[in-house]
Amino acid sequence: MPAAVLDRSSPLPLWAQIADDLRRRLHGGEFDGRFATDEELTRYYQVSRQTVREAVRHLSAEGLVVRQRGRGTEVARPTFEQPLHSLYSLASTVRAQGMEERSEVLAVELRPAGPGPGARLGRDPLDGAVFVERLRFAGAEPIAWDRSWLPADRARPLLDADLSSGGLYDLLALHCSLRVTGGRERITPVVPAPAERKLLRLPAQVAAFSVHRLALAGEEPVEWRESLVRGDRYSLVAQWPDGTRNRPDDLA
Repeated sequence: MPAAVLDRSSPLPLWAQIADDLRRRLHGGEFDGRFATDEELTRYYQVSRQTVREAVRHLSAEGLVVRQRGRGTEVARPTFEQPLHSLYSLASTVRAQGMEERSEVLAVELRPAGPGPGARLGRDPLDGAVFVERLRFAGAEPIAWDRSWLPADRARPLLDADLSSGGLYDLLALHCSLRVTGGRERITPVVPAPAERKLLRLPAQVAAFSVHRLALAGEEPVEWRESLVRGDRYSLVAQWPDGTRNRPDDLA
């Protein structure tokens, strides 16, 4: 239906009508594979290239698309903002932005905790641990690679659980009656190894976040996790209490 969406008698400029229609089509997932070229949009709406470019420029200003010289226009992928002031769940963060959250389970098995995870869990390296490895997705794209070690005497029911969606702590509460109440983690920017970059489908020259987390149930360590999170899809947000706002020059 070329040009059918445009009302040429309307006081609303043509570029604004095109922007509204493109916005609707973007939200409907029509351009998930590839955004239309200026030439295609010019033919579809039967308007000048300048009118199309003005519409796309406004979509770019809204963060819906990205225009790159020599590469055309691409749909902007959402960046997930993660507050750092409390316990958080990647699954909840993804769902809160209206995207499908799922996991590809790469491993779930009983194995010795090993010296590193065992020490952090306060267990002997030979003690049994439930090892869970998942590739986490937001929509069609992987966003994080998680590897978790949990004490077998506390988390054994996870071996028979469906881990293909949802946060691990919700699954712990549901299947193991074990509620995570706190913890601590260290976040470090890293350059991924080639195999890690391939697993996460991470573009060249894009860094990632390495996250090491110890989760607690009360005072008891119940999970040691090592995660790699895509740096182009994830941002970390810290908030200070009222009364501690700094002037810009205080942050230098």
